Parts: sequence; C-alpha cells; structure tokens
Amino acid sequence: MFSQELPIYTGLVLLVLPLYYLYSKASCRSKNTAVLPTNWPILHMFPSFVANLHKMNDYFTLVLARSGHNFRAHGPPGTGMWFFVTCDPANIQHIFTTNYTNFPKGAEFAAIFDIMSGGIFTIDGEPARRQRTKIKSVLSSPRLVARIEAWSRNKVENNLLLFFTHMASTSTSFNMQELMSRLMFDLAAMPLFGVDPGLLSLDMPPMEAAVAMDTVMEVAYFRVVVPASCWKLMRRLNIGPERKLKAAHKVLRGFVMEMMERRKINPSSVGNGKQHEGVDIMSSFLDDPYYTEDDMFNALTISYMIAARDTVGTALTWIFYNLSQNPNIVSIIRNELSPIASRKVAANPDAMVIFEPDETKSLVYLRAVLYETLRLYPSAPLERKMVAANDIMPSGHEVHAGDTILISLHSMGRMEGIWGKDCLNYNPNRWLSEDGNELRYVPSHKFLAFSSGPRMCLGKDIAVMQMKTVIASTLWNFDVEVMKGQCIEPKSSCILEMKNGLIVKLKKREMLH
Repeated sequence: MFSQELPIYTGLVLLVLPLYYLYSKASCRSKNTAVLPTNWPILHMFPSFVANLHKMNDYFTLVLARSGHNFRAHGPPGTGMWFFVTCDPANIQHIFTTNYTNFPKGAEFAAIFDIMSGGIFTIDGEPARRQRTKIKSVLSSPRLVARIEAWSRNKVENNLLLFFTHMASTSTSFNMQELMSRLMFDLAAMPLFGVDPGLLSLDMPPMEAAVAMDTVMEVAYFRVVVPASCWKLMRRLNIGPERKLKAAHKVLRGFVMEMMERRKINPSSVGNGKQHEGVDIMSSFLDDPYYTEDDMFNALTISYMIAARDTVGTALTWIFYNLSQNPNIVSIIRNELSPIASRKVAANPDAMVIFEPDETKSLVYLRAVLYETLRLYPSAPLERKMVAANDIMPSGHEVHAGDTILISLHSMGRMEGIWGKDCLNYNPNRWLSEDGNELRYVPSHKFLAFSSGPRMCLGKDIAVMQMKTVIASTLWNFDVEVMKGQCIEPKSSCILEMKNGLIVKLKKREMLH
C-alpha cells in the first residue's frame, strides 16, 4: 500500500517543502488579510492551511469569527485531513468534560509528539488515569511543594534579580524571552532531578537542550497541520524539519542522561544537605518498574520539562510585553504590593525587595493580570483531539469517528460573542468582582489555559505561584522598557513564543524610604 501511494506522498512533500521554507522566512512585511478557506479541486483546503501556516492562530480567529465559532476543513483524499475547528465554549465543555471519553488524544497525537509518547500528555484511558494519579500524588507532597516554592524564590533572588541589576547598571538591552526560558528551564529541572542546570547566570551558558525543546514544539506544529503521510515520509527521508527534529531528540536524550548522572554524583545539589535528599519528582518514579524502561523514562521527564518550562516561560514574556503597553496596570500592581513591600523596606531599607510565595498568594489583581494575559496569549494556543465514535456537538455539527478536532484557545479569547465587545482589549478588571476584592467565576470551558475536566492542569497552583513571584519581584524593583521598532509576533509553534524575542531595557527604581 505504501509503495502504491508513494508518488502521491512524494508530490505532497515537494509541494509542502517550498511552502514550509517560505512561511518560515515570512516577516512582518506581510500584512495581507487572511481569507476564508478556499475549497480547491483535489487539494481542497490544504493550500489555504499551508499558505497561512506562519499565522495560523490569527487565521483561525478570523475564520471562526466569521463562521459562528465553528468550521470544517479537509485536505486531499487519502490524507486523513478531516478537521472540525472550534472555539465554542459549549462544544469545549462537551469535548473536555461531558463526553470526554469520546475525544481522546489519539494515536496520531502520540506520533506527532513521539519523544513524549507514553508520557502523561500523549496517553488516554486507564494508562492516563494511572499516570495522572501518580503525578498528582507527587505534586501534592507538602515537602515537594515547599521545596519548589523555596527553589523559585531563591532562583529569583540569587540569579534573576542579580542579572537584572547588572543589566540595569550597564543600561544594556537583552532578550527577556530568552531569560524567562533560562529561568524556567532551571526551575523545571530542579524539582524533577534535584539538580540545577544553571542556565540562568551572568555568563549565559549554552542552552542546547532548551533550543531542542523549542524545535520539538515547532516541528510538532508543522506535523499537526500537514498530512501525516507527508511528515512521515520526510522523517523516513530525513529531510526538512524532520532532520532538525531528529537532532533535537538526540540532544534531549543526552540531557536526561546528563541530569541523572549529576543527580547520582550529588543527590543534594539544590538542597541543603541530607534532609533534602529524595525531595524531587524522580525519587517517586525510579522505584516503579512501569517507568524504568528508557523510552518511557525519557517520555516522562521530557514531558514534564516542556510543560513546566514552556507554559510559564512563555506566559511571563507576554505578561512583560503587555504591562509595558499598560503602565497604569503596572501602577495598580505596585499599589497591591505596597503593603508587603513597605514592611520589608522598613526592616532593611537598602535591600532588594523579594516577595515570598505565601505573601503573593492572596493578591487578587496580580492573578487577574496573569489570567488576562493567558486569555489573549494562551501558552498552548491550539488543542488537538480525535473523535472515537460518531457524535453530535452542542452546536449541532456532526463529527465522525476518526475526525480531528482542533480547539483554538487563541481564538476563544478574541471572540466578541464570548468575551464581549472589548474582547481585544487588555483589561484585568474583567476578572474582578464589582468591589475588586475577589475574582469572578469563569468556567474552565470558557478559559481553557489550564485545560478543563478530567485533564485539568495538575501544576496550575505551582505555575501561578512562580509567575506571581517573578512578576512581583521584578516590577517592584525595576522599570521594564520594551525597545521600540520590534516586530512582536508569535512563531509557528505549538507554544506561543515570540518569533523574534522581546528586547527590553531595565531601570532600577528609585524609591523614597
């Protein structure tokens, strides 16, 4: 069968490769408005998808806004490209909660993220339930949570603010996105392995493993939107993005081996002695025979690293960007921080103000800022599900077994019918009660940044704690200026990273004692 279809797949590869390199070189000069998908003969909507690959999130938003929050798309015959694209909260509740067993990740999802195949993000059914129960138990450990909070706080004080102070004193610009990636890479590895990779330091060491993670998410995005037969042929021929991915897989496996070796040599390297031995995530899995096989172990560790680094690091970058455009919001955050900071300044007037995780836990406006950023700039802008059996969605659309469902989180936050006429405005107040003292309830199927239903994010509280610690400590001590003339746009990836980074300058705040 494969040999008979090889000429067709080869033709698709020859079509996709030039378009792939064209879109990868696309720049801000392209301001053309996207159009609704054209249903071409034979190729159907495939050309529209590939032509908009470099701006797929915006393209989906335009199409979904014009089509009532749902639309169908399909590609050439034999490619298996049958998509139902949605940002409808009622449909999302049906997919993630009401009838979630009918919408698994599916085997194709595991193939797309093959280096994580077998990890929590790529499995369904009983294996997913068993692994999720295990991870939930680990992340609920009071000892581990306390260590993660301490690691986060200490990393901010001893590395992040030290770096910021140096850059501010020399008035040197730098890439905030890269710095947040380095920070969160270290903060992901430390609770996982009990080892600090040390990427965030003044000498800015090479970050091959972090770059390899970026490659995994970029090539996965490419795999999502082209026929599976196409990228699988590229993989067999070792060409295009698949060649780059193969090298990234090798780097990541090497990184896991290096961390495990360092863990054996110095089991307390990020603790304070023997009382902290065993206070890492790996300690809970090494004695379980289910996770000892190499591929499963790599899937588990790399899944956690990508989830912990990418989601928080990406969100932090967009938070800094949006706050730079809204100085009034920065002032409100500082007013909320002021009672805590004033006590610290009174005790030690000349010291940098560090906010402890338990001090920021109750800060409502700061949390609203985080949520508002994730509404408009969700770290994972697109979710992918499969249909197990024929079903009718709440919107009335029929979906069929084997169909792919794409859920656009990016579009959902930008729909007037969901968030109101000011949906495109950055406004944290939309999350607050009338008196501003507590958060409004927003159902997870309307705000999907932390997923919904049985697969709700297990690390939500940790992620919020880390973001609050970083933002509070940065904004109180520094003014952040985004350099003018930058092209701020997302890269083509499963993670909403900025294509060109975020170049900023810092200025140390002068405060009256």
